[in-house]
Amino acid sequence: MKILLLNPNTSESLTTRLLAAAVQVVGPDTQIVPATAPRGVPYISTRAEAQIGGAIALEMLAERAGSYDAAVIAAFGDPGLFAARELFEVPVVGMAEAAMLTACMLGRRFAIVTFASALGPWYQECVEMHGMADRCAGIRMLDGAFRSISDVQEEKEELLVALANEAVASTQADVVILAGAPLAGLAAKVRERILVPVIDQVQAAVKQAETLALLRPLKARTGSFARPAGKESVGLAGPLAEWIARRG
Repeated sequence: MKILLLNPNTSESLTTRLLAAAVQVVGPDTQIVPATAPRGVPYISTRAEAQIGGAIALEMLAERAGSYDAAVIAAFGDPGLFAARELFEVPVVGMAEAAMLTACMLGRRFAIVTFASALGPWYQECVEMHGMADRCAGIRMLDGAFRSISDVQEEKEELLVALANEAVASTQADVVILAGAPLAGLAAKVRERILVPVIDQVQAAVKQAETLALLRPLKARTGSFARPAGKESVGLAGPLAEWIARRG
C-alpha cells in the first residue's frame, strides 16, 4: 500500500518532520510517499494562504494520480480537502479532521493547542467546517514570535505543555490535539507530561488513510462528492486540467 503524504507548504523540513512521525505507526507493508509543494508559502497560516495551498494540493494529487492508494493533506486546516474528495477516486484524509475524529474516540471534548495566535481563526473555521464545534472545548495559542518554523516545537516545547495542561484545567477537555505541521511528532515526546491523552495529528491521519485504503470504499456516484462532469479550463497545470476535463 502507498499513502501519499502531501505537504501543501513549501518547507522540506516540515515534510521531513511529518514523515518521521508518520512512519512510526504504519504497518510494515505500507509505504509513505512524501511530497512537498513546489510553490506557495513556507508555512500556511492564513485563510488566503490556505486557499493557495488547497489549489496546489489539487495539482499535486492530479500529477500523482494512480500512484497511491490513499492521500493525506498534511496541513492542520485541511486546505483543499473537500475539493480533493470531490475530484479523486481514492480516499483523501485531512490532518485536522483525522485528529479531531480520533480525539472523539477517546473523550467527549477535545482542546486544540498550537504555537501561534495567527492560526486561531483559521483553525476555528476548520473545526466548524467539520461539524466539530460541540466537541471542541477550545483552541489555545501561544503568543509571541518564534525563531524558525522548522524548530518551533523544540523552542516552545515547555510552553506548549504548560498551555495544554492549562487548557485541560480551564475547559475540562478530555483530549488534547497538538496542532500544526511543525508540531508533528511532539505528542510522543510530551505525552507523559500532559494529564489527558494527546493526539499526534499526522499519525492519526496516516492510520485513518491506511484503514480507508484497506476498506476500499467505492467513489460516490451521486451526491455532493460525486465526481463532477468534465469541463475545459484555461491556464491550469496540465495534469489538473486533464483531470477536471475527465481525461485523467
